[in-house]
Amino acid sequence: MSKRIEILNSFYDDIDEDSRLDRSRHGQLEYITTMNYIHRYAKAGAKILEIGAGTGRYSITLAKEGYKVTAVELVGSNLEVLRKNGSGIKNIVSYQGDALNLDRFEDNKFDITLLFGPMYHLYDKKDVHKALDEAIRVTKKGGIILTAFLSVYAIMNNNYLKETLAAGIKMNFDDDYKVKHFEEQLFTGYDITEFEQLFESHKTKYLTTVAVDNILESAEGRTDFKMQDKDFDLFVKYHLATCEKRELLGASSHLLYICKKED
Repeated sequence: MSKRIEILNSFYDDIDEDSRLDRSRHGQLEYITTMNYIHRYAKAGAKILEIGAGTGRYSITLAKEGYKVTAVELVGSNLEVLRKNGSGIKNIVSYQGDALNLDRFEDNKFDITLLFGPMYHLYDKKDVHKALDEAIRVTKKGGIILTAFLSVYAIMNNNYLKETLAAGIKMNFDDDYKVKHFEEQLFTGYDITEFEQLFESHKTKYLTTVAVDNILESAEGRTDFKMQDKDFDLFVKYHLATCEKRELLGASSHLLYICKKED
């Protein structure tokens, strides 16, 4: 077992990943925004692959909506929860597997591919491009790929501004403030342009980059933060109208890069 997989198993075995998208306002917004964009591109009856499916929040919901869903998850404890939550639901199959090796799937198989967890936890550029290669390979020509990634600037704002700024800078940047990526980070963040440039060597057409949870994770770090349901509903409308604005992207913890596989 690789060091990367050992680190991920150790982390996810000890947390409640299943409730992550429910227990905070930024998690709720991440889910709403992500589903909004999936629905923009997924036609009725589409074959959808989710790589890094976690405990199945997206895959199970999409299967219930009638899409033909295949879920791949690396961490065994997450996969157990996914299969328990998805028991008895039609249109979903699940496998344990790594984004770096999707050999079980033929080329050009899926209408939509969701690469939703792996890019948080891939540190070597060779592995990053291998995961992108595999996601693109199994997607049909003209199909859509949604890839989730993290903003390094949001990581700094959320975790290091109070008393650990020096440690945060050392952890995430070199002396010239170029972003660093290595296993001990656990979650690795990107400069927005840096991440978008990863796709330049792949046969895809860029569609958009989306801020998924806006500034809410930073806001919820305040002890006095409160957001009533009516205010959250209003914020959702505002966010969905502005989430592709370039000037707002870096403040969002989670983002989506959306592209189309070239014919």
